[in-house]
Amino acid sequence: MSRRWQSVLLDFGIGLYGAVLLYRIVWVHMVQDGEAPPVTPPELGFYAVAGLIVVGLGLYLRCTLGAWIRWRQELKQWQRICALHWGLTLLVLTIWAGWVITKVSPLDLLSAEGLRSAGRLFGALLSPEFSILDKALAAMVQTIYIALMATLFGLPPAVVLGFLAARNIMRGHPLTFAFYAFLRVLINFTRSVEPLIWAVVFSVWVGIGPFAGMLAMTVHTVAALTKLYSEQVESIDSGLVEAVESTGAHPVQVVWFGVVPQVVLPFLAFTIYRWDTNVRMATVIGVVGGGGIGTLLMQYQGLARWHEVGLIVLVIAAVVWIMDYLSARLREAIA
Repeated sequence: MSRRWQSVLLDFGIGLYGAVLLYRIVWVHMVQDGEAPPVTPPELGFYAVAGLIVVGLGLYLRCTLGAWIRWRQELKQWQRICALHWGLTLLVLTIWAGWVITKVSPLDLLSAEGLRSAGRLFGALLSPEFSILDKALAAMVQTIYIALMATLFGLPPAVVLGFLAARNIMRGHPLTFAFYAFLRVLINFTRSVEPLIWAVVFSVWVGIGPFAGMLAMTVHTVAALTKLYSEQVESIDSGLVEAVESTGAHPVQVVWFGVVPQVVLPFLAFTIYRWDTNVRMATVIGVVGGGGIGTLLMQYQGLARWHEVGLIVLVIAAVVWIMDYLSARLREAIA
């Protein structure tokens, strides 16, 4: 996309965003002190007009953020100052909107009653109930194996897709490049859906339990590792690849002898790191029925048995710390 269209789209987006903030947040929430009404066509038209006004200011007066991107070196001093003010105003409005939407209330946080309740809760958490230690350790073992199986099942497809999703491997033919583009979109979509959502999907599909959690983490692992692997393939030294190509080797041989030797160690490091990440993630997906210690945590939390919750939190923290330490040492060993 040309710089001209980038500046136009940026200014149009800023106009839309600013209009939405001013009306939906500042006017409705702050002035009228109420909930925003449903969006109407006239309101959408107002937003569009605001975006076009900012585009016009950028094209003709060159005093917007979009203009600063396009004519950065050619702007006069007042135009740069005006563009800076656009950015600062947008930042202030965004922080203000965040404050209003999230209903930030320091008074509630520091109230006497709230502090007393927090004190009772943390007191219970810091005096764990060790009678359920065997149950917590068994659930933690299940969590570790959920992460392990998700990593093992996700590794083979991720390795294959890592090469197929690398631009420098797939750009040689229109069909392969089209497949590359489709694969990147699919990977980005799959990776953007959190494992918690996948756990909900698979809990409905195969039932609540560790199998659903393992499947959810496998899907996310494939997408995440594919992205890491493909970026590593794209950053290889092209000299070795060209040397192999000069011998008349088949494309598969070029990849095997020119690419694979350069990515084996980074692939191993990424895989170990992903297993470490999966262990931490597996403790969370249990909240939505993915099995493991997360499910046990939610059971005791739902019963308000905070001493048991405190023990489970300690077990999770200890195991995650140990796994993080071991994975760091393994990555150092193969680096």
